[in-house]
Amino acid sequence: MNMQLRLAGILLLAAPTIVPAVAQGSGGEQYKAKCQMCHGASGLADSGAGKAMKVKPVTDPDVKKMSESQMIEAVRNGMGKMQPYKGKLSDAEIKGSVAYFRTFLK
Repeated sequence: MNMQLRLAGILLLAAPTIVPAVAQGSGGEQYKAKCQMCHGASGLADSGAGKAMKVKPVTDPDVKKMSESQMIEAVRNGMGKMQPYKGKLSDAEIKGSVAYFRTFLK
C-alpha cells in the first residue's frame, strides 16, 4: 500500500511535465510544421505570412467562439485563404494540430 501511495505521489508531481509533452507530441510537431508559419508560434498570427494574409489571432472573438469540430472542418476543408489539408494530413494529425492550437485559447 505504501508503495502505491509513493507511485501516486510521483505521478502527481510529474503530471505538469508529462501533459505538455503529450500535447507537444500529439499535435505540436504537426502544428509547427504546417500551421506555425501563418498562425504563429503561440497562435497570435504574428508571423510575416500571418500578417500579410491577415490571419485572425487566437485572441480574436470569431476564433475564440469556434468549436473544436468547426476548427477541424476548417483545417480539413480550408477556410478563407487557408488551404485544405484533407488528403495531406490524416484525421488524427488534423485533430492533434487543432488540439495543440486550442491550448493557446487558455
